[in-house]
Amino acid sequence: MRRTVLTSDGLELAVVEFGGQGPPILLLHGLMGRATTWWPVAQWLTGYGRVLGVDARGHGRSDARGPWTTGRMTADAAELLADVGPGVVIGHSMGGLHGLVLAARHPELVRALVVEDMGVDFRGRSVEEARAWFGALSQPFASLAAVRQTFGRPRPEFGDYMAECVEERSDGYHLLAGVEHAIGIAAEWAERDHWDAVASVRCPVLLIEAEESVAPPGQMAQMAGRMAVARHVLVQGTGHLVHAGDPAAYRSVVEQFMTSHM
Repeated sequence: MRRTVLTSDGLELAVVEFGGQGPPILLLHGLMGRATTWWPVAQWLTGYGRVLGVDARGHGRSDARGPWTTGRMTADAAELLADVGPGVVIGHSMGGLHGLVLAARHPELVRALVVEDMGVDFRGRSVEEARAWFGALSQPFASLAAVRQTFGRPRPEFGDYMAECVEERSDGYHLLAGVEHAIGIAAEWAERDHWDAVASVRCPVLLIEAEESVAPPGQMAQMAGRMAVARHVLVQGTGHLVHAGDPAAYRSVVEQFMTSHM
């Protein structure tokens, strides 16, 4: 089921209710993604509670209006949880960062947190690299097969993921998230860190790192060491999309965590 919620700054966010009963489990997607990319994971998570996902502002079917900051996008998630009740937050990449900051700023809303392949300190990286990469994308795409081909090298799961993040128009397939908006989000990551949030998290945390991680080497283990109750797991043979690259390994560690902390 899909519905919309209105944020405190007047923006409509698209929310997907995946099903399940009990305490909320909020799924937060990565940059350029959308809530429905979580569908395979959400199916088994419904055994643990009420699973819902939100399209971040500027993504999926949510309104596209800034500010494109971690603070504002975290506030969007906090407002949603304040409405449905405290729960477990599971985030991938950008969503993992938002979940971490959410847990730090609103401990009353987050009972436990899963962060998949995301760091908190990318200072020194050039946002121009992201601009060049996104700028090289030639839209529209002629077909969903073309989307999968463009994004699926060298890992096919990226192609399947991005095929979920486009819409068909009269001239072909277009990304649902605006490239300039994504660049704006990434620009903040290159300018500031969130180590202060790491130190403030008090709920149980599971940090899942890909072998080919986007996080700086050793950073996720360091994050775990600065948290009150945290476990760091490195999943061998995976790229950034751990939950899609090795679904069985991802499910195993998350279910162990959920069983222990729900």
